[in-house]
Amino acid sequence: MAIVVGYVPSPEGRAALRRGAEEARLRATRLIVINSNRGGRELDDEDALRHERELAEVRAELDEAGIENEVRQLVRGLEPADDLIAVAEEVAADFIVIGLRRRTPVGKLILGSNAQRILLEAPCPVLAVKAQG
Repeated sequence: MAIVVGYVPSPEGRAALRRGAEEARLRATRLIVINSNRGGRELDDEDALRHERELAEVRAELDEAGIENEVRQLVRGLEPADDLIAVAEEVAADFIVIGLRRRTPVGKLILGSNAQRILLEAPCPVLAVKAQG
């Protein structure tokens, strides 16, 4: 049993992490935190180091809270949806938690492509949470 969380250092990512941690604690199960980057020109050395520091902080917070966890930074050239779906399949996840951001009226017509793909293609239920505020 495991819960997979898609994490990015944003209000939406932090909301997903908080909810995933709450669910992992309630269910006494493992939390797998995925930070997916396409890599290449989109992720320079400075960005990679910043992501490593942020993920180390996430790991420390989860450890301190007593939540069994695994934090993975994936830089495989895949879309985040592909990485989250693959990990959910690999670990037979109970569900995936993703964060959604507010969109403009026009943006509301089209859910973010990664969120939409995860919702439609995930091998398990998906819990979508909004950032507070």
